[in-house]
Amino acid sequence: MPPFRLVPLFVFALLVFPFPGPSRAQERPSRPFKAIAFDYFVLFDPDSVIPAVEKEFPGKGREFTQLWRSRQFDYGFLRSLTHRHEDFFKVTEDALVYTAAALRLNLSPKARGKLMDAYLHLTPWPDAAKALRRLRAEGFKIITIANFSPLMLRSNAEGAGMTDCFDVLLSTEENGTFKPEPAAYELGMKTLGLRKEDILFVAFGGWDAYGAKSFGYRTYWVNRFHSPMEELGLKPDGSSSDLEGLLDYLSAKP
Repeated sequence: MPPFRLVPLFVFALLVFPFPGPSRAQERPSRPFKAIAFDYFVLFDPDSVIPAVEKEFPGKGREFTQLWRSRQFDYGFLRSLTHRHEDFFKVTEDALVYTAAALRLNLSPKARGKLMDAYLHLTPWPDAAKALRRLRAEGFKIITIANFSPLMLRSNAEGAGMTDCFDVLLSTEENGTFKPEPAAYELGMKTLGLRKEDILFVAFGGWDAYGAKSFGYRTYWVNRFHSPMEELGLKPDGSSSDLEGLLDYLSAKP
């Protein structure tokens, strides 16, 4: 009999990383933004851990990675709801241990270390660095608002040679929260000293686009995985499957 698998209410559905299919016909915001805040998976491919998983567990790479990522965010949401915070690297490790147990795989200490290291060396999406440098050249402040721990943010940026692309690598660990808590999104305003309307939030997951929009940010969804729209009553202000769509959105005439 398969092991019991914890699926908190609404969480599993959200983690399919939803919202509408890509479209580049976007409405230009009524006023220009001063800063753009990115979720890290917009910039770094979460599936780039698959080769490391496949090496440890042949034939299980994609299945393992998808369950690991699902449980990773489930645990973040549950810790938020129950006020039992741990940083996201620890959450990622706990999710890894659960995933191996759920799939009845032996996770040796050596394999555990290698797979955790994979989350410190994600592969950037091909369009990430170029788009960020263009946005900075155009005068936008560039930050992250990410659940990733400071270690995860810094290690990935350094490994990809992208530290110069950011004004601030902002982790929700700054105030012990996880998105989609409102206080997590509020960190962007406090860090930059800007109003909500001055900041565009760029989401990877549909749940994150919903959270940012609910908080009050103008929100753009980079729907890398072509996921469906969340049925939660709010839609992002724009969407595309890559960062070229975001650049078009920002440069479109009113």
